[in-house]
Amino acid sequence: MADDAPSCPECRQPLKSGGLVLVKRDDDGRRACRSLWRCADLHTWWRWADRPEEPLEVCPVPQVFR
Repeated sequence: MADDAPSCPECRQPLKSGGLVLVKRDDDGRRACRSLWRCADLHTWWRWADRPEEPLEVCPVPQVFR
């Protein structure tokens, strides 16, 4: 089975899934899940779970997920 985990955009290390976070999306006002990702250097990223083609974004509150 292929590993579908993305690489960290900052350090290129493999990212490990940190689960899902339910948040309100600004562009359409709907609640949706963001998939949370973290590398060994503790860079924390997320993206919309229902929009996997979109790039990873820096998580604005990484301390919440430590």
